[in-house]
Amino acid sequence: MSDRPRLRCRRWTRAEPRLDDPLALLNAPGPGPGGGSLRYLLLDVFAERPLEGNQLAVFSDGSGLDAGSMQAIARELKLSESVFLLAAEGAGDARARIFTPEAELPFAGHPVLGTGAALAAARGREKVVLETGAGEVAVALAEHDGRRLAASMLQPVPTWQPVEDPAPLLAALGLAASSLPVERYDNGARHVLVAAGSRAEVAALDPDLRALQELEPQAGVSCFAGSAGRYKTRMFAPGLGVPEDPATGSAAGPIAVHLVRHGLEDPGRRLEISQGEELGRPSRLIASADGEPGRFERVEVQGGVIVVGRGELLAS
Repeated sequence: MSDRPRLRCRRWTRAEPRLDDPLALLNAPGPGPGGGSLRYLLLDVFAERPLEGNQLAVFSDGSGLDAGSMQAIARELKLSESVFLLAAEGAGDARARIFTPEAELPFAGHPVLGTGAALAAARGREKVVLETGAGEVAVALAEHDGRRLAASMLQPVPTWQPVEDPAPLLAALGLAASSLPVERYDNGARHVLVAAGSRAEVAALDPDLRALQELEPQAGVSCFAGSAGRYKTRMFAPGLGVPEDPATGSAAGPIAVHLVRHGLEDPGRRLEISQGEELGRPSRLIASADGEPGRFERVEVQGGVIVVGRGELLAS
């Protein structure tokens, strides 16, 4: 039986959002005061303080936009991802379409966690279900203190396969070897996982982004190191328009799975993953993978979400 809650849809109201509550914007889909303008929230996800973590724009109503328009807006904003909310098509609370500056993704971690946390807080709910291209994803709100939120999500359990010839990838990263098998994971987003020898080695990475883009045009490359439940990672996805990501929730779950599969961590252990320091946006992710090394039942990722602003994109 699925752990994901089955929640009824709630009709959105069209009342103007209160000026003292930016989250109320998510309860007011439709055009902004400028007629055809588009309103959005700006969130910092996997952040412990404002202006840290990974930035995210959440558009309250994408119903009047086609995919090309959504892609153009995401390219204009140049954030790692932008989310466009739509009415639910099934049993979820809303449908979320996720775009990097260069491509639409079926699933991504910080967009789903941030959007779900903000939507749950706006509607006074403990849990919401977002419909994504990778299926329904449950997001549970753990804390709500004004503009500061904390939440967890149950990610799609990833599949994995070996990278048959990792040598070109290691060369592009500037690494001599990986301490674990180099493997490609897919949970709706694709990540190649490479284990460096130390946290210092991860911090010192200066990859050949052009080579990475040619080798993995549709995937991120996550390089990590650590032990005893504490890890450091960096993620590069130049083919998706993200040279380096400050916080990658969709890779955190697979990293937990990878470590359990190869016997470095126990199933269910909460792993603390740090990311983003090299970009001046330190991030903290908590990930766990429950099950057996060959069969996982639950992958959970947690983190903080801070509402840092709201905006209105003017129609042309």
